[in-house]
Amino acid sequence: MKLLLDTHILLAVIADGAARVPAKVAALLRDRSAEHHLSVASLWEIAIKCRLGKLKLTLELGALPELLDGLGVKIIPIDERHALASVEPEPVTRDPFDRMLLAQCQVEGLRLLTIDRALVSHPLAATGHV
Repeated sequence: MKLLLDTHILLAVIADGAARVPAKVAALLRDRSAEHHLSVASLWEIAIKCRLGKLKLTLELGALPELLDGLGVKIIPIDERHALASVEPEPVTRDPFDRMLLAQCQVEGLRLLTIDRALVSHPLAATGHV
């Protein structure tokens, strides 16, 4: 399975190795047969929240790409296909970062690994299929 980690999933992994996520999500994170990806949109969201003082990380922002590489997580850039995609079905969330993650899932054939209540019931969410 090809998974796109939602921002909060990455933050849980950084904070405590995913001890705070449900067992099914933790199992997908440990699944060596799964491909794990992270969107540049998530890095952007984290950077914005850190700079606004809404999020404190235990490591420097600049260390995130190296950490992701060490975890085997591939970073997905944002391109015009993602920006212009019309996600079907229309998500209930208005959050532009969430909408971008769903667009990337749709375009790239990924499933969003999330526990966000606004996203878990979307057909592109992995948690609805475990």
